[in-house]
Amino acid sequence: MEQDPECTAERELLEAASTIATFSITAPPDEEQSQPKAEISCELSKENPGRDDLRDSKASLSPNSSMTTKELQEYWRNEKSQCRQVKLLFEIPSTRIVEHHLSKYVMYKIIILQTGSFDSNKSVIERRYSDFEKLHRNLLEDFSEEMEDVTFPKKALTGNFTDEIISERKLAFKDYLRLLYSMKFIRRSKKFIDFLTKPELQEAYGCLRGGQYNKALEILLEVIRLQERLTRGNPVAIVPTLCAIVVCHKDLGNAASAFEYGEKALSYLCMRNSHKYYIPLLEAMITLAYELGKDFLSLQEKLEEWKAKKDPVRVFSLKELAVREYVK
Repeated sequence: MEQDPECTAERELLEAASTIATFSITAPPDEEQSQPKAEISCELSKENPGRDDLRDSKASLSPNSSMTTKELQEYWRNEKSQCRQVKLLFEIPSTRIVEHHLSKYVMYKIIILQTGSFDSNKSVIERRYSDFEKLHRNLLEDFSEEMEDVTFPKKALTGNFTDEIISERKLAFKDYLRLLYSMKFIRRSKKFIDFLTKPELQEAYGCLRGGQYNKALEILLEVIRLQERLTRGNPVAIVPTLCAIVVCHKDLGNAASAFEYGEKALSYLCMRNSHKYYIPLLEAMITLAYELGKDFLSLQEKLEEWKAKKDPVRVFSLKELAVREYVK
């Protein structure tokens, strides 16, 4: 049995941050000195997580002794907040029938919202039967034991477009998503998260490549809210989306907004400076900081420090990296 890779990585990050903090003369506030590691539950899993992901996350842990106490405190706050599980609720309130030439299918409207409080930022997506079917097949490959008792609504030979069948499937798919989300390793899996976000991300990146920055930004801002809820234990996973938002804002002339999202992405990468987005993001942030009259020297120092440790290599710009995402 293996430990949850995300919890293992989180624990290593916290230990690394704690080690660095001891070299600082100024002690952090009492609230942060007491780092409640016991709050982070690391359960044992029967599931065999992706070994490449685990290896990459461990390889990218490189404590940076040049980080200030303030930076370490901010990093700790980010990590702690990411460890709090967000409970999501899935509803399928309506459907619509789509007809394209010889093709006809039902689109199910899925509303995803956070439980426990009024959620004004609910996410709304649409998926068809074949999307659910593909998800089920994919999950069976990686989670055969967990999926053993999960039933999937079968496709009928006739009557797929009757009100009765559509209503039955609405309820079945709602229960199906809720059941999948209740299983820890499934809700954290890339395949489950891709089902909920990938079609929209593909559309957004297509718009970005086509220079439709306003449309791309509109979609990305919708997706990032859902991604943040789905990847609370692994915030680095949303860095590409944050960087795409930076690119859109930057090309639309919204330097302040670009800098805001860039700061957020950079905070997730402060202990992962081997990440492919780290240097392109740092370079973009230096340009934005200079343009906005902000302190860019500290960012420049980080860049020079990285260059001193690494062999000169071809580094893509942030935009060049972004347009390469989700290329079919």
